[in-house]
Amino acid sequence: MGIFSRLKTLISSNINDLIGKAEKPEKMLNQLIIEMNEQLIESKKAVAMAIADEKKLERERDSQLAQAQEWERKAMLAVNAGKDDLAKDALLRKQEYDRAALEYQKQWEAQKASVDKLKESLRELQNKIEEAQRKKNLLIARAKRAEAQQKIQSTISSVSGNRSAFDAFDRMSAKVDQMEAQADAAKELEDLSADTSLEKRFAELEKSDGTADMMLLELKEKMKALPDKS
Repeated sequence: MGIFSRLKTLISSNINDLIGKAEKPEKMLNQLIIEMNEQLIESKKAVAMAIADEKKLERERDSQLAQAQEWERKAMLAVNAGKDDLAKDALLRKQEYDRAALEYQKQWEAQKASVDKLKESLRELQNKIEEAQRKKNLLIARAKRAEAQQKIQSTISSVSGNRSAFDAFDRMSAKVDQMEAQADAAKELEDLSADTSLEKRFAELEKSDGTADMMLLELKEKMKALPDKS
């Protein structure tokens, strides 16, 4: 399993664990970003070691090639000196270094290809982490909005489900209506009583005034009937 496969497995495990335990999305997201950055640092170290191995193989190949060239120079020197046997020995040594250089070349090419893939994977991972960091605030805002909506809905459901409270309001409303009706009735009766009293007073007054008139007329008639004493 490569370093990025291990990283993916670790991050996935952490995500599932954090999401399962998360009570505060903001805390979970911040912790997740921290975990991802920590793993990114470890991945960079692993890629750096792979690059170092590549460079080492490249240096070994160059060293083998340099040794091969040196033994070829020595073979030429032996030929010029008329020492063919020595030249043959030098060429055999050169051949050994050439073979070693070829093996190092193959190892270096394979390591370089691996390093190139690791670099590309590292860039992709870093881009994803940067994208996650950019999305973090948006996700936090969405989570807070969802949490607020849940609280509001819970409150509404709680109030809607509490029929006794609504029934109490209905009963109180009916009682207030009754109190208002009773007050209006009392006022109407009071006004009616006042009107009746006033009419009674005027009737008595009128009755009283009529009797006096009659009595006065009767008195005058009586006085006319009396003999004149003058």
